[in-house]
Amino acid sequence: MVKNNVSGPQFVQYFQPVIDALIELGGSGRPTEVKERIAESLNISEDEQEEQIASGMSRFSNKVDWARFYLVKAGFIDSSTRGIWNLTEKGRNIKLLNDEALQLFQNIHQQFSVERKKQKEKNSVPSENKNNTSDELPDEENDHRIVLLKLLMEMPAGGFERLCQRLLRESGFESVVVTGKSGDGGLDGLGILQVNPFVSFKVLFQCKRYSGSVSPSQVRDFRGAMMGRADKGIILTTGTFTSEAKKEAVRDGVPPIELVDGEKLLDMFETLELGLKPKKAYNIDEKFFDDFR
Repeated sequence: MVKNNVSGPQFVQYFQPVIDALIELGGSGRPTEVKERIAESLNISEDEQEEQIASGMSRFSNKVDWARFYLVKAGFIDSSTRGIWNLTEKGRNIKLLNDEALQLFQNIHQQFSVERKKQKEKNSVPSENKNNTSDELPDEENDHRIVLLKLLMEMPAGGFERLCQRLLRESGFESVVVTGKSGDGGLDGLGILQVNPFVSFKVLFQCKRYSGSVSPSQVRDFRGAMMGRADKGIILTTGTFTSEAKKEAVRDGVPPIELVDGEKLLDMFETLELGLKPKKAYNIDEKFFDDFR
């Protein structure tokens, strides 16, 4: 686990681990990949990864998201690539020691303070108390993901199943049906994935509105229920999957199961713009106007 040996919010300790993880991944990676690499390199236990904040999100994941947010603002991570964290040239060549990481936080935090005072929104940025980290990222960054996850968690089971049905349809599945039968081994529905005019797969899916993690035994139970009934299976959850569950999903000698965790689920909503209305924003380029002053 990261040792909190400098003052400031706990997420400051993840600045360098985020950069190191991206370097190890070749300069870019999906959020899940980055967090898995950090958890592995820092020996963060599954219990620590599953600890939740008030919004229902993983505390560990929230801290890494905050670290990424500040690294974007500092120009170390590209902010333009949605769904992928990509190091900039500046980020590839930086080494943030503890004091430097704290100074980076303070500089960005001060910029926020000026902006928030102008907008009269002083509560959007976490304080510098090292034991206090806000549950939510600033509005312009990830607020819609928090709201979306909250909406998913508050849905009745049947509503969430129908929403997953719509998501699969939008993703190219055909004949998607929600079964919703009790005593059916946890199977919630089925669909057909038409790869080309000659090849198609019958797929069974399971929907879990979890705030915690799906265990390997649950993956095994799902596989047992789908055996002989479909070519492939998908588990969609608002939570996460333990590392053992991920291994079980791709274990040799048995049908593989696709795992869609909460972050990937939100990514799909963003990609498909399903239930989300994109908005356009502009930042002033002061340098452009210099020649006219």
